[in-house]
Amino acid sequence: MLFKIASVAALVSSVAAHMAMNEPCPRFSPNCATLPQLPAGQSYNHNIKDPIAYDGPVFMSDVPWPQPVASWTAGQPVTVGFQADGAAHGGGHCQFAISYDNGKTAAIVHKVMEHCFFNDPLDSNTAEVLEYTFMLPANVPASSNAQFIWIWTNAVGYRELYTGIADITITNSGGSKSYTGKSAIYPNHAGYDTIPEFGGDYTTGLSLYDNAPNVTITSSGYIAEQLSNKKPISSRISEPSSSNSSETSSASPKAPVWPFMFNTGSVFDKYG
Repeated sequence: MLFKIASVAALVSSVAAHMAMNEPCPRFSPNCATLPQLPAGQSYNHNIKDPIAYDGPVFMSDVPWPQPVASWTAGQPVTVGFQADGAAHGGGHCQFAISYDNGKTAAIVHKVMEHCFFNDPLDSNTAEVLEYTFMLPANVPASSNAQFIWIWTNAVGYRELYTGIADITITNSGGSKSYTGKSAIYPNHAGYDTIPEFGGDYTTGLSLYDNAPNVTITSSGYIAEQLSNKKPISSRISEPSSSNSSETSSASPKAPVWPFMFNTGSVFDKYG
């Protein structure tokens, strides 16, 4: 009986302990070094480490922090940090992206493929790397209402998706009006391909990222997206409940609009 109780306790602990971003502080994490003031009617998300539900929204909240949690400068180094007590599931593929329309469209500014959270491929649950510093592209447009997005596809375990979205400001003395990069993709989520367990092959799924379409974004949203290699979730398209930015399009078809509502999935849905 004691063994069974211990086993259940270990399972519960492992279910709840995935990786989560804590710098810049994602909406509405209780685990950041400095906790911003909560918006009216909101509460801290103590399930911030949960995987995203397969057929739910791709972020846990569409409501921004009342004030930006970080101020970044185009062409300068930025740092993204993660909690030290999470299960790293052997690493996997991490995307880092910028959005100007509350995450509906996001362009990649950095990637860590194959063994995110590790220095080399390693089948381990204990992360070796908890910070990534990279250069923010010099032509990312300035905005007082930008979003930084982290997306992780794990190497080992159930096929899941983890994301974080943080509200930031970006300054750019060069006056750039647009940025073009690969579109963020959401493997293991409805409407996208599933990346199988790596099974020691850390190149698994890389072609999905290589073949992602380009997207051009501006401080007022997106301009155009080539959708030939992307599966839009057209059956679940809806506008966000609130947004401070407008959307501009000069091409058709439009980029898919993601549904954004708070993710209430249980940590016991499945173990990864």
